[in-house]
Amino acid sequence: MTVRQDIRSFRIPVLCGPCKARHHGVCGALDPDQLVALAKTSSRQKREPGVELIGNAEAIGSYSNVLSGVVKLTKSLSDGRQQIVGLRFAPDFLGRPFKVESAINAEAATTVSLCTFPKGAIERMMKESPELQNRLLKQTLNELDAAREWMVTLGRKTALEKVASFLLMIARNIDPAVDPAARSACFDLPLTRVDIADFLGLSDETVSRQFTRLRADGLIRIENKRYVTVDSVSRLEQRCGG
Repeated sequence: MTVRQDIRSFRIPVLCGPCKARHHGVCGALDPDQLVALAKTSSRQKREPGVELIGNAEAIGSYSNVLSGVVKLTKSLSDGRQQIVGLRFAPDFLGRPFKVESAINAEAATTVSLCTFPKGAIERMMKESPELQNRLLKQTLNELDAAREWMVTLGRKTALEKVASFLLMIARNIDPAVDPAARSACFDLPLTRVDIADFLGLSDETVSRQFTRLRADGLIRIENKRYVTVDSVSRLEQRCGG
């Protein structure tokens, strides 16, 4: 489905108006004419959990903005083992510009909505728009900072601090009501316990024990095994180990 026939409002395609990527993602760097040009080539897609979005060593033909849901990034070893190396949330940009093939796997961890556009279209706009280049560079640097922080989490934090840090990351990225004032947050866990253990470098049993400890301390409530309520984000942050 393209937005070619959409009625434009203030020269901006209707579907772009409420889009998170338009206001907080890379598309915020585009002027109305550029948005219209990109929208003519874009399509909206919905993918169910477990569907591969990008394969390792796959030729890159398109990029996407994550509109909703969570994408799981993994790296594979030659013997088939995998490691979760990151998560992508709305309105993250999915893809690596100017590369011929992917060096990572991307899979829908939850039901995911994407806005996908051809590789050539966005790379042409990057050459024409310094602001778009700056947005993508800023996102890349933010991802680098987050990866360094996560290295500290994996290398130095206790099991309880790791699980608390994971929950805080999910709360801040999924629940738009979360802010520095430390309100409560509610969300469905986007990963299974097995995936959480993989992501944190822990065993399944250890992850379960830390969830039990956090529940016993009144920091979280869990319903139906996946729906988490954090009554005080600031208290959860205090358990993350700084």
